[in-house]
Amino acid sequence: MRIVIAGASGFIGRQLVAEFTAGGHEVVAIGRRGPVTWSDARAAVDGADVLINLAGKSVNCRYTDANRDEILRSRVETTRALHHAVESAVSPPRVWLNASTATIYRHAMDRPNTEANGELGAGFSVDVARSWERALFAGDLPGTRRVALRMAIVLGDGPATMMLARLARLGLGGPQVDGWWPQHRRYRGIGEHPTGDGRAPHHDTRGRQRFSWIHIDDVLGAIRFLIERDDIDGVVNLASPHPSDNATLMRTLRRVVRAPFGLPARRWMLEPAMWALRTEPELVLKSRWVLPERLTAAGFTFRHPDLEEALRAREGALPAQGGKRSSNAPTVSRA
Repeated sequence: MRIVIAGASGFIGRQLVAEFTAGGHEVVAIGRRGPVTWSDARAAVDGADVLINLAGKSVNCRYTDANRDEILRSRVETTRALHHAVESAVSPPRVWLNASTATIYRHAMDRPNTEANGELGAGFSVDVARSWERALFAGDLPGTRRVALRMAIVLGDGPATMMLARLARLGLGGPQVDGWWPQHRRYRGIGEHPTGDGRAPHHDTRGRQRFSWIHIDDVLGAIRFLIERDDIDGVVNLASPHPSDNATLMRTLRRVVRAPFGLPARRWMLEPAMWALRTEPELVLKSRWVLPERLTAAGFTFRHPDLEEALRAREGALPAQGGKRSSNAPTVSRA
């Protein structure tokens, strides 16, 4: 196949390029610095079998006004550019898989969100995801099947677990506990139809906020699966069928990286720590409870459905306590 990947320089993109290239497929990468730039996207897409879009600024940053605007722009404008390319192609790709995020769902402690019964949330991260998906599904593209990949946190070789591991090595590897903090407006809505009241939500989860995740091998497997399944379009949740919670995640992570103890990190401790790490407490405090109903119903088999086995699946990725590399150490990237 001829496979076009936008955003190929990121964590998931690099893995896809390596896998498809090893499988004998022709891979064309679109990015700001090539080999194919965005100005040539139309020519790259015309005649492709598959289009995969992963482009977008990482959300592993502080939500300053500049970063907020770029997080939204980098997703929506690239997706619109690809939409125009597909629309004008003489021979459009038969399938277009576009990244999205499971963060689109509300903070959920009462029940999981599936594609059929999931409830969308409000505020900055949700508005970004809504705008992203609207750009994907706009208009009529009769020759191209479109799928939005609502990805949970991805276990692999990226920044999110590096951040969690840093907290663990600082002795803050216990559960992350929400609580009072002076109000700010970094999580206020954004885009054409901003939602929420602009206040940063506080939830008394006591470290039991849900943690939905998926291993990178299963992301790659799900993408291969969805390319071949012509009967599946629309939104698809990419998440393990066995979600965990924050306390269990941190306890398991400490065991894997051999951190001897972990103090609970309350919000008043997290806020300055996350400021120092240049990221946001929302990334660990929001309860993401998502199930892959459509993948499961379609017969997809997960290679790594259980948390600890998934964390141990790739060796040598994280330094253990004291700076030495662990023989059974995970990393995680956020989609």
